[in-house]
Amino acid sequence: MPTHAHQLARAVARLNRRLRQERDTDLTPTQLSVLGAICQLGEATPGAIAALERVQPPSITRTLASLVEAGMAIRTPHPDDGRQVLMSVSERGDAVLAEERDRRDLWLSHALDELTPAERRTLEEAAVLLERLSAR
Repeated sequence: MPTHAHQLARAVARLNRRLRQERDTDLTPTQLSVLGAICQLGEATPGAIAALERVQPPSITRTLASLVEAGMAIRTPHPDDGRQVLMSVSERGDAVLAEERDRRDLWLSHALDELTPAERRTLEEAAVLLERLSAR
């Protein structure tokens, strides 16, 4: 018999998979996640981006390089530390992120419309808790 933790993990994974199906970009899920992290942080070092993504800095290097090559991110020298660079989202990257979020949010909004007001309130409360869990 599945535990509550198993049921929650399965439901979150299925919802995540369904939201990914709404994607319409050539970027991988990892690239989109990293691009979103850069957007969230603003101009940031690869180390800060890796920390937010909960990966080791060397493992994010390839993803950042691919985003720069695709014109989605911009790499600039760090003003205070010549050994570092700062990453930021390009205009093209901002546009792709906005399109993807709008597409995903539209699907989810329609799905939420099919729920009762009480069910929507429950999910609003759960969203706060899920954010808290994901930050651990």
